[in-house]
Amino acid sequence: MADNEYHRRTAITRLSVSPADSTLLRGTIEEWQQGCQVAVDRAWEQGHSNSDVQELAFDAVRNQTSLGSQHAILACHQAAENIRSCITRRRAGKKASKPTYTSPTITYDSRTMTIFPEQEQVSLTTHGDHARVRGDLVVPDDEDGYQHQYLASDEWEPTESTLHYRNGEWYLHLGFRKPDTNATSETTENGTVLGVDLGVNEIAVTSTARFFSAGNLNHERREFERVRADLQTHGTRNAHRTLESLSNREDEYVKHVLHGVANGIVEEALRYDCDGIIFEELDGIRERLPKAAWHSKWAFNRLYNYVEYKAEAEGLFVDTTDPKNTSKRCAECGFVHGNNRQSRGAFECQECGNRNQADYNAAKNVAELYLRREQQSSRRRGVSQYALKSGTVTPKRGYTPYPDGFEAESADKSHP
Repeated sequence: MADNEYHRRTAITRLSVSPADSTLLRGTIEEWQQGCQVAVDRAWEQGHSNSDVQELAFDAVRNQTSLGSQHAILACHQAAENIRSCITRRRAGKKASKPTYTSPTITYDSRTMTIFPEQEQVSLTTHGDHARVRGDLVVPDDEDGYQHQYLASDEWEPTESTLHYRNGEWYLHLGFRKPDTNATSETTENGTVLGVDLGVNEIAVTSTARFFSAGNLNHERREFERVRADLQTHGTRNAHRTLESLSNREDEYVKHVLHGVANGIVEEALRYDCDGIIFEELDGIRERLPKAAWHSKWAFNRLYNYVEYKAEAEGLFVDTTDPKNTSKRCAECGFVHGNNRQSRGAFECQECGNRNQADYNAAKNVAELYLRREQQSSRRRGVSQYALKSGTVTPKRGYTPYPDGFEAESADKSHP
């Protein structure tokens, strides 16, 4: 749904937290200010805005601050918005200098803030490895106070909000929105999603049979490892400096490759007129894919973050679904069995005999299982089908046929 198809309101309330949590929040704001400044400094000279700022500055914000991934994205959003305002002023013949960040305020969204209406409390993400802060919303005792109509409402959902520190007190400007029923928009009842599976031999595979191979990345990382092992045998100061430089080059190379894969995934979603992109949940994924040599300890999350902000710039949502049985389930008949997953990336259903590439089969399962969950959700996005190489499929109970003309075995492999 387009941004202008929502009613929006802001409910301002004071936030009560302990002295220790107050110190932690102030530290988080300092990191936020630095993150926004890093993003602006990276983008200002080139006049970047929107997704360009995110692509240009996201890694720098993560490396130079202790902000989490989502707050790094939000800092890039803030920088992009401020740069756009400056560009608009300049086009109007007004002066506009590079933004600086000194105001003690920070942006939160649904990923970094959780509201507990019944307890009149809120949980906020902080910087670094610190735990979340949970504080009390200081709202009027009178149930008719205007804040209650949003906090206790099923119609209004929380959206981006801002936390402010003024005169030793904390204030939350809570954002809420609800759909404008009078707005004219296209129906989303037949909305489409793109399923994505993260693999071992493939970095990612989509439900439309686009394969992003890990072959070159694995080869380059083996070369980095070979050179690293050779340098470690020397043990000299020069070797140590070279090791640090090598590590930085490797990280930059991996980031470059992941950006390319993220761009390809978003392009694929746009090509098939998708409304959203679905991944399996990332918690525990390194344990599920111990042989995925292409990833470093942060690669899975970094790829997801890249896709998330690039998709958002195109008006697409990104979500996840439970990975349980996505690799063992037959996407054609729904039969689940451990022996369905064969060696060397092959899949053969022990029930119906369907044969396919295993990661491709899993990508379709990721999309289908997400849609099944959507059908039972109270807050549906309006999506009901997922994209295949030639058409779409609407999940049904039991057998799910492929569209006419689909040839799973002849899917072309296309690399970024």
